[in-house]
Order: sequence, then structure tokens, then C-alpha cells
Amino acid sequence: MTDFAPDRRTALGLLAGAGAALSGCGRNDGRTVLQFWAMGNEATNVGQILPEFERRNPDIRVVVQAQPWTSAHQKLLTAYAGASLPDLSQVGNTWIGELTAIGALSPVPAEAADLQTDQFGAVLGTMMIDGKAMATPWYVDTRLLFYRSDILAKAGYDAVPQDWAEWKKSMHAIKRAAGEGNYAILLPVNEFEQLQTLGLQGDDALLRDNETRGNFASPSFVEALAFYKSLFDEGLAPLASSTQISNVWTEFGRGYFSYYFSGPWTIGDMKAKLQPAIQPHWTTAGVPGPRGPGASAPGGSSLAVFKSSDKQAAAWKLIRYLSEPEVQARFNVITGDLPARQSGWNAPQVANDPYIAAFKGQLSRAKPLPKAPEWERISAEMQIVAERMVRGEFTPAAAGREINRRVDRLLEKRRWMIEQGRAV
Repeated sequence: MTDFAPDRRTALGLLAGAGAALSGCGRNDGRTVLQFWAMGNEATNVGQILPEFERRNPDIRVVVQAQPWTSAHQKLLTAYAGASLPDLSQVGNTWIGELTAIGALSPVPAEAADLQTDQFGAVLGTMMIDGKAMATPWYVDTRLLFYRSDILAKAGYDAVPQDWAEWKKSMHAIKRAAGEGNYAILLPVNEFEQLQTLGLQGDDALLRDNETRGNFASPSFVEALAFYKSLFDEGLAPLASSTQISNVWTEFGRGYFSYYFSGPWTIGDMKAKLQPAIQPHWTTAGVPGPRGPGASAPGGSSLAVFKSSDKQAAAWKLIRYLSEPEVQARFNVITGDLPARQSGWNAPQVANDPYIAAFKGQLSRAKPLPKAPEWERISAEMQIVAERMVRGEFTPAAAGREINRRVDRLLEKRRWMIEQGRAV
């Protein structure tokens, strides 16, 4: 799956989004009507910042149609096949390669090229396909560590160590300080994001040979697999899936685990769901790497215009407005989404939030994921093999070879197309 904030729509938001779509379809007042698909929390809240756009552009009206994240990817593909795409849409960053491959997206035009400046490099890199920008970042996220500062202090640490060896030592100290039956870190075995983050720390790419074969048996990825496995073998992480954790916030609050990988959407959840007594005792920190501060995957979502739209100029006007740093800073207050434009981080409401500070540093160290359209399926296979590894079925080296075997099968068609000289 793509690394995004969970869908936090309310029933009221759903009704409001549906009502906006219906009312927009039912009126014809002579203005250009842009059909805009948005997902989850953004779909619920983007209407709050659109009146100013329509005030500035009285000849354009924006109709937002809410899509659930769980089905948005498939709905876009179905709409492409049925020639019923909207004018523009919020898209997951890992979808851009696939949507480009099938010819659905309009490249960023020359007059909008300035929107590609003032961006985080790794995030912008996910937009680039064969040297062309195919979308514009809307908001960004990445995963880092949320942790219990009080338990870490009890374990003898005033900050999260920044290399794996010292980080593991801190986990052993946390496990001792937290007491019987508790752990240091939560790594749900049915999720791929944590291992993916560890795997990005190395020098070796995750795919090789023009992204036509897996590179998961490389020395650096096997090192990540071994470190990941050791956290279970040494009793630092519970061997459990996310469905076996009854309530993450309750368990974090009672000290069942003290380190938790997640993204910026969790800031609001922590503030809202943790008990008042725990509120002063949690914060965020960057991801440790094998030998120093580590990398992570750039997340978030982007804004793309579809080639089939006959309202290209109006669609890019909307994207320009949504890309304004001040607008992105205001959207952060509304949604918690982190601004894609780095200058948006200078707004007081962003700059003064202590929980956000670590995200800027982490984003500066982010590494783009492979752009192969099959990446989401590859991630799923990686997770399946990793779970079998921590349950004792594979050694790290054998797990790397098994992931490669599965990935090479997934990429067989890609290799054939390249061999035939066809675009992928």
C-alpha cells in the first residue's frame, strides 16, 4: 500500500462531500466546472479553502468528489478505461509511475514549472518520470519514531540514539525499565512500512537492472532484514499483527511499547487519544540508521491533471492556488497535513509545533522509492516473506533471495517489454 495518513472522514464529511458533488452537477451558471477527486481527510476538508480560489477566479467553479483511499486507485484505473476521469485528482505518489505508463497524466506544463521549486528533493523525485514532472506535490509525509520520553529517560537515555547498535541497546534498557510483559517497539508483522524504512538505509538500491529485478539479496538489505529479525528474536518487539493490538493508543499509554513508527497524521491522534497524564511524555525523533541518522520513504500525495481533460488551464490554476505556501500552511491547521512547499514550514503554526520539527529533518534525508508500477505489489511480497522470516522459516539471506524470486516474477512482463523495445 501507499504510505498515507489513515482515512479519518466523519459521516458528516461524507454527506457534505456527496452534497457538493450533487449540487455541482445540477447547476449550470456559465462558469467552467472543474471535477476534482480528493480522498479521505483532504476530501472532507478541502472545501474550506476553495472559496478563496473561486473568489479570485469567478469564472471557475470546483466540484469535489470524495473517494475513499481504499478504492481510489482502482476507481482511477476504471475511470481511465471508461473514459470518465475527472479533470484533476489527488493521487498517491506511488501511483504516478503507473498512471504515466498508461498515458493518463498530463505532464506539468512549462508555465507551471515554478511549482516544482521549493520542494523536498526526494518527494519531487517521485514525480519525475523519464525526466518529466508528471504531478505536483500537495502535502508530504514520511515515517519516523514516536516515543515515550519518560520511559526512555527511565532507561537512562535523554534522546533517541541515531545508529542501530545504540538504538538496540536503548531498546533493551527500555524493556527492562518498562517491566514484565512489555516491549520496546511495535513492528506489526502484517505491515511493510517499517521494514521498508530500514531497507532504505543502505547504499544498495531496492531494484536493479533498470528496475526490472529485485535487489533484496544485496548486502545492505540483508543487513536490514537481519536487524529487523533480531528485534523479534531478542524479545524487543511482540510477534503480533496490527489486528492483535486491541488499541494502539491504550497500549502506548500504558507502556506496552515505547517506540512506534508512524507519520504526521499520528500527531493529532496522540493529542486526542492519549490520557492527559501521558501528554507531556511523548514526542518524535528521526529514524536511526546503521551508522548514523537514517533515511525514510517520502510520502504524501500529489495533484495531477488528466490528459483527457479539456480544462487544462483552469485545472493548473487550481493546482497553483493549492500549492501556495500560505494556503498549505492553513491546510496544515485544518488537517494536520505537512506543507509540500518548504517555505510553508516557516508559517508560525507549523514552525512552532515541536512534534513537527523532526519531520523536516527526516524529509531532508528521505530517499525516493522505485518508480516501477508494480511497487505496491512488491511491497506486499516483501512483507509476506519478512513475516515468515521472523517466524523462523527463513534466515535473512534466504529471505532476501525469496523476495527476489517473487519480485522477479512480478517484473517479468516489464523485462519482456524492455527487451522488445517498448515503453513501460
